[in-house]
Amino acid sequence: MAAPHDWEMWLQTPGSPTAEFITHFHDGLLVVITIITIFVLTLLLYASWRFREKRNPTPSTTTHNTLIEILWTVIPIMILIGIAIPSFRLLYFADSTPNADMTLKIIGNQWYWSYVYPDNGNFTFDANLVPDDKLKKGQKRMMTTDNPVVLPVGKKIRLLMTSRDVIHSWGVAPLGIKLDNVPGRTNETWVEIDKPGVYYGFCSELCGAGHAYMPIMIKAVSPADFQQWVNYAKQTFSPAETPAAPAKKAEVAKPATVAQNSARN
Repeated sequence: MAAPHDWEMWLQTPGSPTAEFITHFHDGLLVVITIITIFVLTLLLYASWRFREKRNPTPSTTTHNTLIEILWTVIPIMILIGIAIPSFRLLYFADSTPNADMTLKIIGNQWYWSYVYPDNGNFTFDANLVPDDKLKKGQKRMMTTDNPVVLPVGKKIRLLMTSRDVIHSWGVAPLGIKLDNVPGRTNETWVEIDKPGVYYGFCSELCGAGHAYMPIMIKAVSPADFQQWVNYAKQTFSPAETPAAPAKKAEVAKPATVAQNSARN
């Protein structure tokens, strides 16, 4: 079960390639900022000791040092470039996948989630928070939904996100997913879950009074078990509304003068 634990440190165990990429990037960046922090602290302590008033009763009148100014300009630029390269690689890696095995549409509402499976029967259902008085043994408070999202492991899943009212954000930390659900717009990312289990997330955008009561619960299962669940879901949940086909444009009638000229010719 990929869920936060009491007294837990560091990031949650990654459950997808994107989450693993994020974890490695985080760990590498932590090393870089730790080295920078220690260097700057050491430099400050040395400067405070070396140039203290007792040791330097007559302050130096030096105002410029070309070499030092070049170094403290070039070195930070090189560090930022070194950070930017893996950062942009991560952004493009998590952006989208052209070879998805299936699609899941995620719709934010005040204050619950709606899900559509367009490639598996086009059925839809809502996922609401299970209140405290209806929790069963082993279910997590404020994290359990009445209808969990069921997804197959080892499959590339395209995630399409939108909203019916205000901006929400579908975030699942152990899977490395956090993307805004914006009304009138469809955002896209993807996920490939490594192993079966239950993964939890939350709305990560302040969306109103019920913001804290719209958790995300994902149940990752084997492809065979997923197909069995799809057969059950087709009989249980309602079909999603199919967008109406655009009406054909009516042919524009020619003006009488044009028609008459055509007939004369």
